[in-house]
Amino acid sequence: MPKKNNAPRKKKQLPKQPPRIYMDYGAATPVDPRVAKLAAGILPEIFANSMSFHSFGQDARAVLEESRQDVASVIGAPAKEIIFTGSATESNNLALKGVMFANRQKGKHLIISPIEHACVMESAAWLEKQGFEVTRLKVDKYGLVNPDDVAAAIRSDTVLVSVMHANNEIGTIEPIAEIGKICRDKGAYFHTDAAQSFGKIEIDVSKMNIDLLTASSQKIYGPKGAACLFVRQGVKIEPILHGGGQESGMRSSTVNVPAIYGFAQAALIAKKEMAKESARQIKLRDKLIAGILKNIPRSHLNGHSAKRLPGNANIWFEFVEGESMIIQLDINGIAASTGSACSSAKLTASHVLTAIGLKPQEAHGSLRLSIGRQTKDSDVNYVLKTLPKIITRLREISPFKAND
Repeated sequence: MPKKNNAPRKKKQLPKQPPRIYMDYGAATPVDPRVAKLAAGILPEIFANSMSFHSFGQDARAVLEESRQDVASVIGAPAKEIIFTGSATESNNLALKGVMFANRQKGKHLIISPIEHACVMESAAWLEKQGFEVTRLKVDKYGLVNPDDVAAAIRSDTVLVSVMHANNEIGTIEPIAEIGKICRDKGAYFHTDAAQSFGKIEIDVSKMNIDLLTASSQKIYGPKGAACLFVRQGVKIEPILHGGGQESGMRSSTVNVPAIYGFAQAALIAKKEMAKESARQIKLRDKLIAGILKNIPRSHLNGHSAKRLPGNANIWFEFVEGESMIIQLDINGIAASTGSACSSAKLTASHVLTAIGLKPQEAHGSLRLSIGRQTKDSDVNYVLKTLPKIITRLREISPFKAND
């Protein structure tokens, strides 16, 4: 009989798993644990309809109005000028459609930039079908709108100008205060989509001459399903949702008080920590950008080098396709995007990148890495170690390789 081998079997070594690094904060942020704890704490008790007159409803109403004041404080606005909505997309739709329809007697002219979020671009296109006229401004190679172009485009029948505060893809921060002053002087309403900038950089709606402003909970570590539209008192605007008359008649629908409360708590934390966190992210961002541009030949920064969001790095690489980059990065544990997450399923080139002068094939080679609260220096180091290998490998099999 063969002798038994009593030696212990060696355990099969599993392949080492890569770290999990999230660098897509521009698309969505995780709920801050402090916010989650506070919001979860009110869920069992604050459940009634805030429009109800009984004590349960009034408790919900009290939380709602306290939250309204907290969100308003971040942008220096009176609480009564905040309308809560379900998303930034809804806020932008309400701003454009509501203002244009409410002011038809004045005119039918709307001005937007060519790099707005898809919800603004599509709202403007829909308004054109309803008989309104839309002017789309130009931007320079950094994605900046020239205030002089805004002044030249405004006509006597211009109702609204909508220029986003900071771009969701390339991170460029627009000269909002200058544009707002021009609109105020010329008698046009001014709306800015601040979904990417709210809670990250300073905003004062009075100093910046803003009449309408969009902000979102899920971009500042609050729960999804809550956002707002600031509407300056005196701005004529019609609701696009009709029903029970919630939010002063501007947004009918049972109010999601727990999500709004979470939004408000996230806004207060963002306001308190803004200066320190912004400085930290800028340091990491600049290290990331400099490392990529230095170590990967034929890589180029999209957007302005200084006038950009603290956590945004957007690079395009010659002879590389964006989706392949995202897949390879994900295999290596890095979450990123090739443009806006809202439109990442589309195969067409980013309208933002083509607006700043990139050819479609160049735009397809773009990568957005967005930094957030949980991003560490070691995360940046890992990306800088991993990305050059991925780009080299993809270029070796690329059909777009250089001829030299």
